[in-house]
Amino acid sequence: MKTITPHLWFDTQAREAAEFYVSLLPGSRIKNVTTLSDTPSGDCDVVTFELAGQPFIAISAGPLFKFNPSVSFQIKCSSQEEVDSLWDQLSPGGKVLIPLGSYSFSPRYAWVEDKYGLSWQVMHVGANPSAQRITPALLFTGDVHGKAEEAINFYVSVFNGAPDRASAGNTKADVLARYGPGEEPDREGTVRYAQFSLRGQEFAAMDSARGHKFTFNEAICLLVACDTQEEIDYLWGKLSADPKSEQCGWLKDKYGLSWQIAPAILSELLSGGDKKRIQRTTQAFLKMKKLDIAALKQAAAGKDATSEMVPSGSPIG
Repeated sequence: MKTITPHLWFDTQAREAAEFYVSLLPGSRIKNVTTLSDTPSGDCDVVTFELAGQPFIAISAGPLFKFNPSVSFQIKCSSQEEVDSLWDQLSPGGKVLIPLGSYSFSPRYAWVEDKYGLSWQVMHVGANPSAQRITPALLFTGDVHGKAEEAINFYVSVFNGAPDRASAGNTKADVLARYGPGEEPDREGTVRYAQFSLRGQEFAAMDSARGHKFTFNEAICLLVACDTQEEIDYLWGKLSADPKSEQCGWLKDKYGLSWQIAPAILSELLSGGDKKRIQRTTQAFLKMKKLDIAALKQAAAGKDATSEMVPSGSPIG
């Protein structure tokens, strides 16, 4: 199954943070560390890692973007003791968003920003948590509050129509709880909690009309690995809603959520010991908006690559 991978933007701490995160959960590991040279952000460490089987990518690319709770990661725990242990490790130097305690939806739960600013919801779900231990959760606030249901149905429709039909069969949405009367400022009928799956991967979504001073930004994007240019072209055309945000395979959709639509082969071209190939590939994709598989392969092989260009000085994607 091709994955949708959370891509985390750090200032300088990508490697340090990844090492900290993999220490938290069994079945976690650092997979690869690559340094991209001579980008507009300088030399950037790119770290690929897994947390309990969930793939992540972290990049150290400067202080342009900061994490906020509009995207958080739910960790499903089989015991209250595991919740407490994760709380003890994640909370020092961070910020409590919802205190550790018992709630109607979980006997042991907390929402915390860790020392790097990344948000985690740690919750006891019973003795047999689902195979996917970590679930990315989207919080629709500000101008897009009340649009969680519309958004997840949109995402499901996009991936259901993708050329990759094998993935489309594992795509669905389900609103599990809605706000009721008297829960202002949240409007009755909007989403308290929903689950949806894309390519068989579970995500969560919530609305909040409270006075949050944050919304989606580029600090966290969802990277979609594609085998073909047809798939890249399709997803780019369906998802991109802000031409000014198109760069290095990155885009913003109509709800402000950032995505990176990338060839699956890109991770191979940017890894290994061939520094010249990595440098050629890096310089090629830095000049692109929508990524071009053929041009990237040509660049990796030492041939000229041309595609849609982005202005000089754009940050790396």
